[in-house]
Amino acid sequence: MGDKSRPAVPHLTTALTGPLQEIETHLLLHQAAIEQWFRAQWHQTPAPFYASVDLRNAGFKLAPVDTNLFPAGFNNLNPAFRPLCVQAIQAGIEKVCPEARGVLVIPENHTRNMPYFESLASLIDVLVMAGLQVRIGSLLPDLREPKTVTLPSGRTLTLEPIVRTGNKIKIGEFEPCLILLNNDLSAGRPAILEHLEQPVAPPLALGWPNRLKSSHFTHYHQIAAEFAELINIDPWLIDPIFRRCGKIDFHKRTGELCLIKYVQEVLDAIREKYREYGIDQEPFVMLKADAGTYGMAVMTVKSADEVRELNRKQRNKMARVKEGRPVTDVIVQEGVYTFEKWGAKNAVAEPVVYMIDHFVVGGFYRVHTERGPNENLNAPGMHFEPLAFAGSCAYPDPNQEPDASPNRFYVYGVTARLALLAAARELKEVENVTQRVASQG
Repeated sequence: MGDKSRPAVPHLTTALTGPLQEIETHLLLHQAAIEQWFRAQWHQTPAPFYASVDLRNAGFKLAPVDTNLFPAGFNNLNPAFRPLCVQAIQAGIEKVCPEARGVLVIPENHTRNMPYFESLASLIDVLVMAGLQVRIGSLLPDLREPKTVTLPSGRTLTLEPIVRTGNKIKIGEFEPCLILLNNDLSAGRPAILEHLEQPVAPPLALGWPNRLKSSHFTHYHQIAAEFAELINIDPWLIDPIFRRCGKIDFHKRTGELCLIKYVQEVLDAIREKYREYGIDQEPFVMLKADAGTYGMAVMTVKSADEVRELNRKQRNKMARVKEGRPVTDVIVQEGVYTFEKWGAKNAVAEPVVYMIDHFVVGGFYRVHTERGPNENLNAPGMHFEPLAFAGSCAYPDPNQEPDASPNRFYVYGVTARLALLAAARELKEVENVTQRVASQG
């Protein structure tokens, strides 16, 4: 990355820096109002324990395209800002379990995914530095005794089987105050975690068996409108247009007419905005499984005809997500170009922002040398370049150019926090439903 003391910003295609600078300048001018607004929002709707947000920077538009509530990738964050993560962990723990001393982390059911284990080890390092006792409780069905994994970094992790007694889970004599989920529950909600007395964060209902991206972006659409009114901008500049299709079966080709209709509808809406802003680019949409992660069941589409002409390989790709779950619902999302380039190879890049509680704690650029500016970068062949948010997100410098590092990162942090607020409203909905069910039971 070069000089580690100075965060790097990828090159943005020169012809498109103007509009982005206008957005950045607008946010910088309204910084005091923005931060005051966020404080009020977090008071009304506390943030989830943690999250990561994928952003796309087209120059003329900067928008979130995915929000992960069970983030991995902590090992890709800049280690210089670990103290910021520790402070945020402490703030988050106080809200969920003020007396927390022991935390049980529930990881993904991986056995050989070393990048994931490196992320898990980095997360646990931060929890320990925050003054917590931490154990890893695995959901692997055949795990009967502790299993130690040695990582490429030289660190080790010990996965241990969990035992349920009444409405609590523990490992041996270790009875945690908090269950921290780092498993998106793509394989389903484990019975052993249902109806626990111990708090579970994030709650089971925010896993993929229950959560939909379309629900998240419905909340985000409302938030973008509120925020745009606050600072007097067109909400489209920060909000991807989307539609949802249900009852999809890519193998049987059912639900195809819905997809064709909404692909055309979203493309037409994008085209109209491009004309309004004089943008000389080809509109495209992203088809995504409405429930799923890891960049699976995602494809770029430039016309409704492409949906009619999907070949067998494309249908197979879109038919299932992680853990082999079938895709039945699809979100048709406005494709947002990324015109950020990284390194000598001018590789396409996109920022990913990490938050713990409502604090931005870092991020990285996802870089892919073999993908284009209108493609999904969360794919084999990607690599990561860490960046630093500490200070720069909280204290942008109005005396610098809008696209200077601190200001660019501040704008990333604002946009990511808008997506986090959408997740907070999802969380509030879940809690309201849980309370209603409990009162009726």
